[in-house]
This record gives sequence, C-alpha cells and structure tokens, in this order.
Amino acid sequence: MTMGIDPRDLSEDDLLRELRHVHETRTDTLRHGSEDALAHHTTRSAELELEYLRRHPEREVDPARLREGARQRGQEARTT
Repeated sequence: MTMGIDPRDLSEDDLLRELRHVHETRTDTLRHGSEDALAHHTTRSAELELEYLRRHPEREVDPARLREGARQRGQEARTT
C-alpha cells in the first residue's frame, strides 16, 4: 500500500530527496510519533529503499561496511 507518490513514479532526484528526508525524520517519528505515524514512516521508508535497490542492483558497496571489513577494523583496534 503506497502512501504518497508511488516511488516508481519518482524521478531519480525526487527519489533521493525523499530518501534523505525519510532518514532525517526517522528518529523524531520513532520518539514522538503516534503508532500510526511510525507504521506509515516504516512502510514509506521500505517502499523508497526497495525502489532505490530496484534501480541500482549493482550499487557500489563499501568493503568496510561488510562483515569482513568490521572484523578487520576490530583486529586493527586490538593491535594498536
């Protein structure tokens, strides 16, 4: 159930703007929003993120953000 403009209909710039906005407002919605507002926010976030992933299946993944990168950072911290 899409609330707002269907993410598939958003231009690339609009999709990125909406993603930035939904991420900027997450904490306030979590801390101060009603249950309905939080549920809507969660649904909308998922819709936007899934559309981004659909459009960018080969997006660049930072190796440091993978488990191996986390393990390496942990080893480096223990040796310094």
